[in-house]
Amino acid sequence: MITRLKSQILGWARLRQSSAKPTAADLRPEQPFFAIGDIHGCADLLKAIMRRLDQVAEGPEPVVFVGDYIDRGRNSAQVLSWLFETQQDNPEQVICLMGNHERMLLDFIDDPAGRGAQWLRNGGIDTLASFGVALNSGEADTDAAVAIANALEKAMPAGLQDWLRGLPLIWSSGNVHCVHAALSPNRAPEEQRADVLLWGHPEFMTSVRDDGQFVVHGHTIVPKAKMTGSRIPIDTGAFRTDQLSAVRVGMGSCEYFSI
Repeated sequence: MITRLKSQILGWARLRQSSAKPTAADLRPEQPFFAIGDIHGCADLLKAIMRRLDQVAEGPEPVVFVGDYIDRGRNSAQVLSWLFETQQDNPEQVICLMGNHERMLLDFIDDPAGRGAQWLRNGGIDTLASFGVALNSGEADTDAAVAIANALEKAMPAGLQDWLRGLPLIWSSGNVHCVHAALSPNRAPEEQRADVLLWGHPEFMTSVRDDGQFVVHGHTIVPKAKMTGSRIPIDTGAFRTDQLSAVRVGMGSCEYFSI
């Protein structure tokens, strides 16, 4: 009888624990780290928020960039070059993830007149201009599209395209996972599909994970970076709002910064 009661009590405790609302107190990264939201070509905001994070960092803490470095803003080439060089100099401290806009850029290079054409309709023209490649309209015929893709490749600094192609889709520390767009609430973090990580999931914004795992993400613009259930969204629409946001995730803590 006593053994049965103990088993029931433990079961109830596990049930209460699994149904409890996630809070910052439940965060368990292996070490404190920063994550920065979607930059979208806003080089001045990137420089400003890096200065701010340098002021509050307690030593060489990792900095995770969650993707969408390009398009819509005016200085995509400058942002990419800075991230590329900085990550090469600090490979353990600077982590750059791929966003769907980087994926679209690469698709344009690979298939400029086919699946890559959507990039031009989603801010690609701004990125081309930042690299000194002119395009007069959002559409291009096959020959023009191929020529533009070739010009873009030539304009990129040596090694930049290979670096973009090698960007990871997820970075994890303890029970905290940084991605660009989403995690499927129905799959473990290590079992996610690439399209979900880059483009999102229909249940991600409305579902709370019940496995004690947390997701830091961009992609979906929010008015303010703030923990919502098991999600920590940090895309505050820099290109539109002139506000770039970041978060510092520590053991049982979550601190936000905006420029």
